[in-house]
Amino acid sequence: SNAPSSPTYLPYSPQTTKAHTIPVSSLASHNIHSVHITWVDFGNSTRFRVLPLSSFQRLLVSSRPGVTIAQGCFGLVLSGIVLAPGFSATGEYLYVVDLDTIRLCPYAPGHASIMGWFQDKIPAPGRALGTGVPMCPRSVLKRVIDTATSYNAAFLVGFESEFILLKSTNPIEAVNTHGYCISSALPSGTKETEVMEEIAQGLVNSGVELMMYHSEGAPGQYEVVTGPLPPLEAADALVHTRETIVNVANKHGFRATFAPRINLDSCGNGAHTHISVHPVSSEQPSVAVEGTRTQSDNLLTPLEGIFLAGVLEHLPAACAFTLPIRASYARMVDGIWSGGTWIAWGCDNREVPVRLCGPPTHFPTPAQERASPTPSGNHFEIKCVDGTSSPYLALSGLLGAGLLGIQSQAHLIEKNCAEPVAQMSEADRDAVSVKRRLPLTWEEARGALEGDEAMKGLLGGIVDGFLAAGGILDDLMGAPTSEAGRLQLLVENY
Repeated sequence: SNAPSSPTYLPYSPQTTKAHTIPVSSLASHNIHSVHITWVDFGNSTRFRVLPLSSFQRLLVSSRPGVTIAQGCFGLVLSGIVLAPGFSATGEYLYVVDLDTIRLCPYAPGHASIMGWFQDKIPAPGRALGTGVPMCPRSVLKRVIDTATSYNAAFLVGFESEFILLKSTNPIEAVNTHGYCISSALPSGTKETEVMEEIAQGLVNSGVELMMYHSEGAPGQYEVVTGPLPPLEAADALVHTRETIVNVANKHGFRATFAPRINLDSCGNGAHTHISVHPVSSEQPSVAVEGTRTQSDNLLTPLEGIFLAGVLEHLPAACAFTLPIRASYARMVDGIWSGGTWIAWGCDNREVPVRLCGPPTHFPTPAQERASPTPSGNHFEIKCVDGTSSPYLALSGLLGAGLLGIQSQAHLIEKNCAEPVAQMSEADRDAVSVKRRLPLTWEEARGALEGDEAMKGLLGGIVDGFLAAGGILDDLMGAPTSEAGRLQLLVENY
């Protein structure tokens, strides 16, 4: 988060940590009358179609239960009707529901939501029927996860969702002026406290693990911290978390905005992403149980080291996904605890984009670890992510970057930074091998993605689709002629 807090370490593992969703057979017993078939587009707009329960149940008897959606859907962003280059009005996908993803919608009694997979409606040349199409964000993320599994690596992901409660968007006015973790931001009897309590209870009731919530540093700013899950389940849960936050706020007459930074004299909203990497099996030959630790100060396992090396190497390209709009770069500056502008990592350092988090521990020797590998307790907090990003694309970029490091057995060049990089001299930066900057603009991030052949090869055609849709989104977000108008459009859409 923007301020010095992080969840207490608990011993999660990919083998035992699962999403708490509900079976389709229980919909009637939960008094569900409507089901939202939900997806997230390239501009991070959540979209859905609502089916009465009877219609949804009839759908399930087909061999591939789903709804047809125009292939051009990913070329549309916000409420615009202009298709991005490369998309057309012809052709349909079949959006096949994923029955493992059903959650109750606590903000809409009687409603449940379900995610799905975009597949070919009819067989396509060179692609087996029933597999995800290149433009399906959930399928791309699953492919990254499955590839990592073949290298004996698995991940857990958790999120911090920062947002600001506004009582007006024109003019923009926060619900209060209070700051970080201060009791006056959550006093009994106020509407904002009622909203936060309802958000918290709604997440718990829908099976999302809520670890904590508190006020943050900007006026009207709050943070919700949710527990770790395997990446695809974590992305689904984040979509549900955001929908819960926005809808509960709206029910009480507020607007919850994840806009990256609406007050330049205070901190911004991040979607800090916590990632841990684990060996799938101790019995397979793997970098997770071979070699020596990559750091002389014994901070990282070999698997963590090569994963981190890949993340840092490809982080500029990943920023196109994690910081996808121009407004994202107003938050990514030095000195406001948002991760700064240098490509670096550090233990408990909030002025680097990758913060190493973990409990105090003494690692075993490499020989002991090979004999009985155990989780290190580490995880990485990626700070250069905000709430305008699609969690599926953001995780595809970040985990894909780490996977490229695992595949290539990358050597971790950058050393642990113990102080804010922006305050270090050039000689001090050289001593920890920190030489590169993050993209400082939207154009630089897109250019980095376009120039990263390894990342494009891993993620496939979704990269070109995302870049094309992002260009149309940028046109729409920049359409208002005044700065106030652009800011209003930002908070009303994110």
